[in-house]
Order: sequence, then structure tokens, then C-alpha cells
Amino acid sequence: MSVNELIAKFHFSKLLNGNPQTKSIVLLGSIDDQNAIVTIEKSHFLVDHEKDFSLASLVQDSEIINQNDIYYWSKVLLAQNLNDSPSAKLNLIFPATETHIRKYAGQNHHYVRETPEMYNKFVVPYIESQKGDRIKWVYNILFEGKESETFVYHDTDPVTGFVLLPDMKWDTINMESLYLCAIVNRMDISSVRDLNSSHIEYLVNIQKLIKKVATEKFAVQKDELRIFIHYQPSYYHFHLHIVNVKHPGLGDGIAVGKAILLDDVIENIKVTGDYYQKRTIGYLLGENHGLWNIDGYREAHQDSIDN
Repeated sequence: MSVNELIAKFHFSKLLNGNPQTKSIVLLGSIDDQNAIVTIEKSHFLVDHEKDFSLASLVQDSEIINQNDIYYWSKVLLAQNLNDSPSAKLNLIFPATETHIRKYAGQNHHYVRETPEMYNKFVVPYIESQKGDRIKWVYNILFEGKESETFVYHDTDPVTGFVLLPDMKWDTINMESLYLCAIVNRMDISSVRDLNSSHIEYLVNIQKLIKKVATEKFAVQKDELRIFIHYQPSYYHFHLHIVNVKHPGLGDGIAVGKAILLDDVIENIKVTGDYYQKRTIGYLLGENHGLWNIDGYREAHQDSIDN
């Protein structure tokens, strides 16, 4: 079924979230009596700096809101072109699970100080519960050729290989919002907590290759790329996020308490090989996250914050 057919069958239930900064909304609805989540984000403006730009051709109609001295406010209707100037980007998750719904819904967040003891007692069992069929879509990409038409780079080596492809948050048009994801083939790394000194060469080589491929494919400089890891990640199979440093609309995806620069990870485990096994890691966690609702987790979190 095509995305147009799925959109036509979508029945709206409620607004899960909205963000005025990123100009996006998240809708919950149903398609054929199964949950579906739609994210719509207004696209960034594309202007070729080396060509003449006509404001009159972009603005089809306007209506004044107010005017004071040299300042004017107005509503405008913009010309759109699906290939070169789309009005918005739409993502659809169908069928959406309760985990998806909790992830995308508005929620309160808490700053967690996860001790190694908390990690071993609560997080490790939770990670194991999130593998298998829950991340089958990842294995489809790595081993079944799903989305292969979008691959930027693909190395099938079971230890050193990875897939580099556009993240679903990128419209693949605007280079200032470039967003790629590298998903590794190896199955023994779930999160940053599993990394140690034995992975230094592995991580350095991945970083070098990502920068090489990205600069060749997308005409960006190496120092225009930000490469980072999430903790807690959205899914527990090791992957890296690669964005243009100009990218303005990632919200907490690049914030302290979520993103850890790959450079910092490498340097930390160079200094102390078992750095991520020993240290307490601080991060933001929403109340809809599965960890927050595990018996004993919140009490351990509170003890860690109080101490």
C-alpha cells in the first residue's frame, strides 16, 4: 500500500504533541482499525546562493497583520514545488505500537543519574526485553535489504561493517538539515555502556569512514559534521547519528542529557578502558519511557539524585 493510500485511510484520534520551534505536530489516529502515528514538519527554505532569487515568485499572496513605522507583519501564501520546495515532510508509523505512542506523546521529563548498580539491576533486563522482534526493522535494513535504495554506504562485514543511510527526520533535499544514521552490523553492542578500550580502533575507523563518505556524497566538510550517540537510545542496537552542524531543529536530540559526541566517547575510553561500565551517567528520561515504569527504578533514581 502506498503512502498516499495510507494517508487517505488515516482517521484522526488526538494530537500527541506539537512543537512551535520545529514547526511540527504528531498525530495519533488509525488505519484499518490499527494505531498509526503521523509526524508533520514544515520544511526549511531552500535558496540557491549562486542564483538570482525572486521573492515575488515565492510569495503568491499576502495579507497585512500590522505595520509600525518601518516594520511590517503579514500572512503569506507560498508557492510550493514537491521536488525543489516541498511545504512539509510527513512520517508515518503503521501499525504503531504502544511503545511508539508513549515515545511520541507529550510527557514530563526527569534528570536521571544512572549508577552502574542501577544499570545492571534495571537497564540490562529492560534492554534484553527490547530486542528480537521489537527491532526487527533494524535487522531488515542490515540483513534483508530493506531501504537499500536509500543506502549511502553499505559494508556487509559482520564485525566492522555498517549501513549509512538518511535518517527519517531528513527530507534528503536540504543539506543544512543533513541527518544520517549509521547502524552497525555487529550484534554485541547495545549502547554506550558496552563500549570499552577494545573498541577504540573500531570506533575510530567508523568515524573516519563516515566522514569520508559524507564529504564525498554531500559536499560537506569534515568539520561540518557532528557525530554522536544517544543514551538512552531509541533502540538497543548500536548506531550513530550524523548531522550538519548547522542543523537547527533537533530539539533534545542534540542536547546535554541525550547526545554524547563520538569524539568524547573515544577519548573517555582511551583514558579509562572501562569508563562507561564504572561511571554514573546522567540523562533525561520521559515518564512514558518503559524504564520509568519498572518497579524499583524510580526509587533507585530518587536515591541517586538525593545522594
